[in-house]
Amino acid sequence: MSEPMSKTNGGNYFEDFALDQELHHATPRSLNDGDRALYQALYGSRFCLQSSDEVARGLGLSTAPLDDLLAFHVVFGKTVPDVSLNAVANLGYAACVFAAPVHAGDTLTTTSRVIGLKENSNRKTGTVYVRSTGVKQTGETVLDYVRWVMVRKRDAASPPPPPSVPDLPNAVAARELQVPAWKFAAFDSARGGSPHLWDDYAVGEKIDHVDAMTIEEAEHQLATRLYQNTAKVHFNLHSEKDGRFGRRIVYGGHVISIARALSFNGLANAIKIAAINGGAHTAPSFAGDTIYAWSEVLDSFAIAGREDVGALRLRTVATKDLACAEFPWRDAGGKYHPAVVLDLDYTVLMPRQN
Repeated sequence: MSEPMSKTNGGNYFEDFALDQELHHATPRSLNDGDRALYQALYGSRFCLQSSDEVARGLGLSTAPLDDLLAFHVVFGKTVPDVSLNAVANLGYAACVFAAPVHAGDTLTTTSRVIGLKENSNRKTGTVYVRSTGVKQTGETVLDYVRWVMVRKRDAASPPPPPSVPDLPNAVAARELQVPAWKFAAFDSARGGSPHLWDDYAVGEKIDHVDAMTIEEAEHQLATRLYQNTAKVHFNLHSEKDGRFGRRIVYGGHVISIARALSFNGLANAIKIAAINGGAHTAPSFAGDTIYAWSEVLDSFAIAGREDVGALRLRTVATKDLACAEFPWRDAGGKYHPAVVLDLDYTVLMPRQN
């Protein structure tokens, strides 16, 4: 008699992935104002567009959109049971374009396609590249991005697939940005919290965001559950006490949201994330770490046909237990400062001077 099929999901191992494989992720997620409030409680973000229906209506929206990163985390969370349940680490992001805004009442679903596979030299793990797309109930794309993750092998002796590593862009081109038809010219910078608009930032300028936030064990687990991210490394202390670090690792997206919230102090009018060009979680974060951040303006470009809004390409670097007045990043040899936990390259939209 054949063995009965298991009814539980132990997650995919490296051997279970195939190039061009399509993954249809379970559990559509309807978002509401409770999600907005909980996200606000977790990070304290003060960007005015996502905080105020009145500000949103002034720009031509019916209500305030939910935070861009809340949508990112929910779309990401859908992929975890199929892509990274058996991951060692999430390694990076690229080519992430934010499209239609998400409002309370929208339902998000995610699909992914495997676009690259490469066994690692230790033969115990491999790197899986996926392109994931989040859509809402209208069929509109909310988010499209690439990430790559190191996944355990079920059997180190199993033969690897032919290596295939996708060619990824260094940044999302200006022409590929999805710039909404909002009335950015009506933006009130006093409500935004800063007089500085797109025209006031120069390429090469560095900003110490000054403020800091300590990660609490309960908060980072609450955040990860909010996104229905089931990765074992964030929750299962019983198994992780015997792992590499002996404790639960903080979801990297939690650090991204902290850094984005901290960036308000210096970039208050960067009211919309348009793209994530690339990113790396350079070291793990744990409960008890205090996160600081600084940003550098990598590029500044006008939007074709628009006089009311411009784009800034930013690098935001987050550190743990180290203030950023001296802008810690990499040494002359390219090695990250040991306190750096996040290196995020992304593009924001900001109103222009009238």
